[in-house]
Amino acid sequence: MSGREGGKKKPLKAPKKDAKELDDDDMAFKQKQKEAQKALEAAKANASKKGPLVGGGIKKSGKK
Repeated sequence: MSGREGGKKKPLKAPKKDAKELDDDDMAFKQKQKEAQKALEAAKANASKKGPLVGGGIKKSGKK
């Protein structure tokens, strides 16, 4: 057995799916998702400005 034969075989490429027609419900859903993504990005940007919420550092148990 040569080195090229061993291992996992690659699957054949599946044919590309046709672009389906989008109706009003799908368009509204995609728009809602985009708005939610934008809100999430804005929240991430806001949170990164302030820094970490907990600034306690290393906690010690108090035993000596």
